[in-house]
Order: sequence, then C-alpha cells, then structure tokens
Amino acid sequence: MTFKYRYRKQIIITLIVFTLIGMSSFFLYSNLKSSNKKEKKENLLTIEKKEKKEEKKKEEVEKVEPIMVDVKGEVMNPGIYTLNPEKRVIDAIQMAGGLTNQADTSVLNLSKKLKDEMVIIVYSHYEVENFEKTKEKEEILHQECVKGVNALENNACIEEEKQVSSSNKVSINQATKEEFMQLEGIGESKANAIVEYRNTNGPFQAIEDIKNVSGIGDSLFDKIKENITL
Repeated sequence: MTFKYRYRKQIIITLIVFTLIGMSSFFLYSNLKSSNKKEKKENLLTIEKKEKKEEKKKEEVEKVEPIMVDVKGEVMNPGIYTLNPEKRVIDAIQMAGGLTNQADTSVLNLSKKLKDEMVIIVYSHYEVENFEKTKEKEEILHQECVKGVNALENNACIEEEKQVSSSNKVSINQATKEEFMQLEGIGESKANAIVEYRNTNGPFQAIEDIKNVSGIGDSLFDKIKENITL
C-alpha cells in the first residue's frame, strides 16, 4: 500500500478544509470591501447633505436685507448703524459703543427687535427722573421739526406713532374726544366729527360704520380698525 493511497482520505479532507477556508476568506473580504464601499458612500452622502444645508443656510442669510437704525442719546458713538433685522435694541446700542455713565435704560425694552428707520433714544438719569417734561419737550421739538422753516414741511422728522393696547381698545360708541385722539391719524377735528356723528345718528352698528364719518376713509380705517370696538 503506497503512501498516497494510505493518506488519500486525509489529503482530500485537508484540501477540502483549505478550499473552504479560502472561500470563506474570499467571501469575508468581499463583504468587508462591499461594506466599506457602502459606508464610504453613506459618509459622502452625509457630507454632501451637510454642505448643501450649510450652503442653503448661507444663501438665506445673504438674502436678508440689512436695515438702518438711528441711535441717539446716552451712547458713546451716536449715529446711523446697519444691522441684520433679527438683531435687538441692545445690539444697536452695543454697535454705538455702548452706554455712557449717565445712561438709564429703565424705560427701554432692550430685547425689542429692530426695524428699518427705527430711532433709538437712550435717556439720561436726569431725563428719566423728569420723564414727563422730557416727553413734553420732545413733542414740542417734533411739532417744530414738522413745521420746518418758512412753512416747508420736513418729512425727515421722527414720526409719532400712537398705539393703543389690544386689551384697551377704544369703544366708538362710548369714547370721548380725547380717547379718539389716542388713535393713529385721529386729530381733534376728526375726533369731534366722530362724536357729533354718533350724537346725531345714534350708536354705531359695526366698526366699519365709522367710515360714514366725514374724513375717515378706507386707508385711515385700516390704521385704526385693530384698535377700536363697539
């Protein structure tokens, strides 16, 4: 009996084992390679999505139109400043160099969002202590500014905005002349006209009926409709 014959069975088994090991290694390598390719592809897709998201965010930021605000009063560098509309009053003050030692922000809303053409006045401690006189002086200066020189109206003057709290709307059936004058665009003559119309024709049936009063058209009604009630 030859060596080959005697150990043929063992040789065949060994060959089969090595074959199986080789095939397993091949499949393991193929799967590992495929897994690496898949993982690499997923990583690339993740990076690409992240880059697109950042690019989109950057484009959105660039699309935001900057605004200009006028910072006055007790700041280190009063002047005109250009900011993002998402900024707050405190950001504008900081751009103006911050507050002076005399500044008093107790009457200001530092967290208020900015809007274009906004005027921010930082008062001094003295002005806040005498606030009624300060506001009265500002109102006089405003009227003088609007009148201008030689009866020429100055359209660059700061506009006065009359606002009424949503929880304290003016009742067009009960308000006095003075209360009507708290509404934007309603002066003494229009306030008198409303009261006279109400006394003559009786209570208003709907807030839209106020347009029946002489001098109150659609544009003025649009300004005051959110602040009036029956």
